[in-house]
Amino acid sequence: MERVATMQLTINGEMRELSWAPDVAAMVAELGLDARKVAVERNLEIVPRSLYAATQLADGDRIEIVHFIGGG
Repeated sequence: MERVATMQLTINGEMRELSWAPDVAAMVAELGLDARKVAVERNLEIVPRSLYAATQLADGDRIEIVHFIGGG
């Protein structure tokens, strides 16, 4: 049986263990979030949406995710 690699990230103050996510885009997808409706901060730096796929994650990173909610 093949072992799936995991990584530990602190997401919105909560330690989470995720299947290995190489970048912010993969993490957002694994969490089931719509990348168009969230803002992501990695280690106190805002990640522009255009760079989600290029922004590598490392075990122990601190992530903050803000969800945009529409209304009227």
